[in-house]
Amino acid sequence: MSTPFRQFQAFHATMQRGTVTAAADHLGISQPGISNLLSQLERRTKLKLFERTRGRLIPTPEATVLFDEIDTVVRGLDHVNQAVFDLQNQKAGQLQVATNHALAFGFMPAQIAEFSKGRPNLTIAFQSQYSGKIQEWVTAGLFEIGICEMPVRQEGLTQKHFFFETLCALPADSELGRHEVLTPERLDGYPFIVMGTDHMVSRRTREAFHSRGARFRIKSHTDLFRNALNLVKQGLGAALIDPFTLRSDDGAGYVVRRFEPAILFDIVIVTATDRPLSAIGRQFLDQVEPRMRDMAIKKKKSGDPL
Repeated sequence: MSTPFRQFQAFHATMQRGTVTAAADHLGISQPGISNLLSQLERRTKLKLFERTRGRLIPTPEATVLFDEIDTVVRGLDHVNQAVFDLQNQKAGQLQVATNHALAFGFMPAQIAEFSKGRPNLTIAFQSQYSGKIQEWVTAGLFEIGICEMPVRQEGLTQKHFFFETLCALPADSELGRHEVLTPERLDGYPFIVMGTDHMVSRRTREAFHSRGARFRIKSHTDLFRNALNLVKQGLGAALIDPFTLRSDDGAGYVVRRFEPAILFDIVIVTATDRPLSAIGRQFLDQVEPRMRDMAIKKKKSGDPL
């Protein structure tokens, strides 16, 4: 069964932007046009993709599965269209970078802004996403440079590893702030905000507490270091936070202390092994890699072996 790509594109835009209005603005067509394309897609696929409640479209579980399957395909066409546009307008080049969320709030925008100076014809494709999707995008050629968390699960990627020491953020009024260094013993039973139980930082922290015979009390789970830090500001507990998030924050409402044993956050720069880097990509990495090395530790202190 063949499904016109325009229907997939309308579905993708609606899922990604949340409303028919936003999807219509993005694709440059009318709201009725988007609604018609979505109805055509439902008829062709014989799937109910949205529940229509009080004028809002609520995605069904089937819609979520379909979105995951077509996301790379639709982004691929957008990538091709952008390349054609750049060639038609004699653009000097395109910087294509996808990063994990920790680098996206402050570090990477600042690096891109600095790199753009003196390059008025440079176009920029910049996305933040979870690490598995970033690796998929680089493998598929949708982005030239990916900066993500370990482990790397995609084949055909060249890797450069960096290890960053996390710091312990505490509510500003916590009595534990009197210590210059925090340990599992000092934080025994203290509420913690963690990045999901399977995240490398959570796993390594749990192992550190276990090895010292201290209680690792999880108060809250979240998916971003930024969210964890905001919960610390609200007094919910402590959290180990990466240095990129801390550097891009205003520093209000919490104190930061070293944690021993050091809990590391592993970052990797990935590029496609079978595709040479563009001159723009190489120049950008020549700028970014030394900055990351300045923030990284010299060698791995703790955590899982690679």
